[in-house]
Amino acid sequence: MYAVVVTGGKQYRVEPGEWLRVEKLEGEEGSAVTLDRVLMIADGDAIKVGAPALAGASVTAEIIGQGRGKKVDIIKFRRRKHHRKHQGHRQAYTEIKITSING
Repeated sequence: MYAVVVTGGKQYRVEPGEWLRVEKLEGEEGSAVTLDRVLMIADGDAIKVGAPALAGASVTAEIIGQGRGKKVDIIKFRRRKHHRKHQGHRQAYTEIKITSING
């Protein structure tokens, strides 16, 4: 059994027991979170597809940890103009473990 969910503007194919790194979700480590924007659920040959999302379907996950990704350097440089700009960014993420698919 698997499902396709939307979180953080991205779509993920998830199965129970799978670990996933998604955009930051609010919550403490060990707490449960519900992803209710489910686009599709497949159980063997039975496939349910929403238009765009399935009504009443949800995916339950457990928050494993919060973190920040690797640093991305943004550098702007204009030659011969004495212009140099350096900026960094670290994107926050949440690691979750899918516990169940309801729908």
